[in-house]
Amino acid sequence: MSQGGGDPDEALLAQVARGDPAAVRALLARKLPRILALARRMLADAVEAEDVAQEVFLRTWRQAPRWRSGLARLDTWMHRVALNLCYDRLRRRREAPMAEPPEVADPGPGPDRGLHAADVGARVERALAALPHRQREAIVLCHYQELGNIEAAGVMGVSVEALESLLGRARRSLRAALEPLAREG
Repeated sequence: MSQGGGDPDEALLAQVARGDPAAVRALLARKLPRILALARRMLADAVEAEDVAQEVFLRTWRQAPRWRSGLARLDTWMHRVALNLCYDRLRRRREAPMAEPPEVADPGPGPDRGLHAADVGARVERALAALPHRQREAIVLCHYQELGNIEAAGVMGVSVEALESLLGRARRSLRAALEPLAREG
């Protein structure tokens, strides 16, 4: 991974490890928006996303004094922790027993959703949520988190070729799911 101080967050993390409150605030400002966005996309639940982000930062604070440079970039490590926490929550959702089936919301746009853009956004989110987890993870990392293929593959623990295969399948699925939008527009 990064050798010889190539991680732009390494000096800041060292300051966090020493208990510098300004460094803690700076790291939060730098990383929180992307970690929150990742968790929201993976979980489709803002409250759970905030819980995941909080846990990622707690783990980062705990890890800071023991961080060894050159093993992984902090950004890659934080994304992996966030993804693992999201997958834990998604597994718990599937395993949660229910006394009654949940009430199903009307998938159509509500009366207060007159804007076409809001409807399109909701349809894209539903199509993204319907993807298999690994395909969704690849799309979120590359298109929403704007990671390059090499870095995204590193976060996912797969080869670049495997990542590109996941992206290809995900894009085909999204294209098929969103085809009705193209006909409407």
